[in-house]
Amino acid sequence: MYDYHVLLQKYALGNFKEFVREMGRTPAMLVFLDGIQNTRFDPNENYPRELLQLFSVGLYMLNPDGTYKLDGQGNRIPTYDQAKIGEFTKVFTGWSQCTNAQNPACANIVLGAPNFIDPMVLLYPDDHDQTAKSLFNYPGAPNPVIAACTNCTNNANRRAYAEDSLNRTLDNIFNHPNVGPFVAKLLVQHLVTSEPSPAYVGRVAAAFNNNGSGVRGDMKAVVKAVLLDLEA
Repeated sequence: MYDYHVLLQKYALGNFKEFVREMGRTPAMLVFLDGIQNTRFDPNENYPRELLQLFSVGLYMLNPDGTYKLDGQGNRIPTYDQAKIGEFTKVFTGWSQCTNAQNPACANIVLGAPNFIDPMVLLYPDDHDQTAKSLFNYPGAPNPVIAACTNCTNNANRRAYAEDSLNRTLDNIFNHPNVGPFVAKLLVQHLVTSEPSPAYVGRVAAAFNNNGSGVRGDMKAVVKAVLLDLEA
């Protein structure tokens, strides 16, 4: 867990997208949520499901103040369904612990011990799903569809495709309108009060969406908004 906590300290007040990217690539997360067994031949949903449900968009569509959006019958609107989980799962197939001593990225290998320090890599690039992926398609969504790989004829191209797919997917999730209010409400609940007003959540969400300089996901600005709000 040591390197996991180091990354928490390093990225907690950085940008949320980079924070999610780096935490999702830690061997601790990879092993704990069975990502190491997630291949295109035997996909595992654990990490992508928790990434969406617990760390980014949540289960239901939200208003900017964290309250639920409702349909015409007064029901909450799901953010995704089982089919969408399957699409996101494809993106995270094939990643593994860095155990190849010939790979310069695996700098912290110790003979006879698992490598829980170096970020995950594609040891076997053909384990990554090379078909098209259908992601979130909200208004203005970047990369709602990731095209199938057309040149995955060697490992270098497969690795490049997998890395590009991961970056595109994180952009797609990061810019979802739910992320600001979802993260804002959780932080207020954990740092200040379990029952924040919608107005309080809305102000913190606004800081997530724009730190005042046009930057989205600046966690230092978000935490400042949480702790210095009049309701705090």
